[in-house]
Amino acid sequence: MAKSAKTAPKKQIAKSKSILTNNSLTFLRNYLNTASPVGFESTGQKIWLNYLRPYIDSDFSDPYGTAVGVINPKSNFKVVIEAHADEISWFVNYINNEGLIYLKRNGGVDHQIAPGQRVFVHGKKGPVKAVFGWPAIHTRLGNPDSKEVQPKVDNLFLDCGARNKKEIESLGISIGSVVTYQDGFDELSYDYFIARAFDNRIGGFMIAEVARLLKENKKTIPYGLYVVNAVQEEIGLRGAEMIARRIKPDIAIITDVTHDTATPMVNKIIEGDVTCGKGPSLAFGPAVHNKLLAHVIDTAEKKNIPVQLRTVSRSTGTDTDSFAYANDGCPSVLISIPLRYMHTTVEMLHKRDVEETIRLMYETVLALTPKTNLKYF
Repeated sequence: MAKSAKTAPKKQIAKSKSILTNNSLTFLRNYLNTASPVGFESTGQKIWLNYLRPYIDSDFSDPYGTAVGVINPKSNFKVVIEAHADEISWFVNYINNEGLIYLKRNGGVDHQIAPGQRVFVHGKKGPVKAVFGWPAIHTRLGNPDSKEVQPKVDNLFLDCGARNKKEIESLGISIGSVVTYQDGFDELSYDYFIARAFDNRIGGFMIAEVARLLKENKKTIPYGLYVVNAVQEEIGLRGAEMIARRIKPDIAIITDVTHDTATPMVNKIIEGDVTCGKGPSLAFGPAVHNKLLAHVIDTAEKKNIPVQLRTVSRSTGTDTDSFAYANDGCPSVLISIPLRYMHTTVEMLHKRDVEETIRLMYETVLALTPKTNLKYF
């Protein structure tokens, strides 16, 4: 037993080294460090498509910026592998006479982490550095018997150094300018990665890696494969809705992040038992096609890929819902990667999970054919 327990991790490490290359990790870093806020995803989409193009036959985009790479575009049977490209952010909503900037959310950004954070305000003249100002603790406490002021959207403000509206405008900042956090990609001990917006540019990275592996391993597939990086997921799955109607896929494999429930303040009774480093997570739920999910689980077992299981309720809360219920219905499955500290500037995931999620999607794509039986009866 002891001997086999020692060999298993070595095998896993060997597999992971063969998947991610120096070139792909450089792409991941650049992609994550490029702002791609909801509704303004084009800069990140260009980087993604440039990386993907050597591994596909053609590509296109839709009017709102969803990017699609296609392998075998002439095939009638269509399979989608999909992620979303947008990151949560802020909008400039009001500028006061003292040159301070007040904001509205653009997606589910967490106001409680904002005080003291550094940001870029993406103005007409390029990004402007700014900070979320916040009064010193001495001034916030006031009377020891009074309740300490908590951050809320309406009391948060940005300070970029300007001291009146005219100075703000001279920097190219105006109402509607979008704001993103400055924090980028970094590595921690024990093969952990951190970044803002792993949700869900890690998905875009992983589907691009599936296309790369197909090309480099000279694999042929008997259908059209559509590698889809959708926009506007964070405000209601809008990009997926549009592109699902356009492509009309026969099968959809969606990848997104899910919560690592081993952290404090997360209730496993509600969220399930999912942990970073233990492999991709597969979900059971109404939008998830049971036979396609069984196909993925069977692939994982055959290829010795560890998976974790969880359940969702009325919806997955991901682009899976848009694909599943589009057109006449599309058999869809959700493959998630465990993530700590979602919607913060220090989202954290494990390198091994990235590799195993890529492997699972890759092997699932290879195992599918137009004749794969997904009929319930």
